[in-house]
Amino acid sequence: THLAIALGRAACRAGIPVRFFTASSLVMRLRRAKQDNRLDKELAAIAKARLLIIDELGYIPIDEEGSRLLFQVISDSYETRSVVYTTNIEFSGWARVFGDPNMAAAVVDRTVHHGRLIRFKGESYRSRNALMTK
Repeated sequence: THLAIALGRAACRAGIPVRFFTASSLVMRLRRAKQDNRLDKELAAIAKARLLIIDELGYIPIDEEGSRLLFQVISDSYETRSVVYTTNIEFSGWARVFGDPNMAAAVVDRTVHHGRLIRFKGESYRSRNALMTK
């Protein structure tokens, strides 16, 4: 998350439009837009960003409709904007995140086609600097 925010801030300083969402807040936002018959407007607003950051992918379960909505954003982003995901879930676990192995495979396929994977090892930055441990 820390690195994703730093990338987003650097992009903003360079004049690049950025949108940052947690995966759950993005799904809730899309669901609300769909219920209010303004999904196209919401997708267009998201599409204005040249960098989309989706944080905490897989931390909170996403139902079938939410998975489809999230997939729509990811699919629309493919080859049109940069997308950063933060997650602790390996690609092999994305079927559980999306609730559909085929949808997960399509997302992974789009992600690895032009993507770069940055894997962090070791103790969490938050844990290492937690006030409760001092």
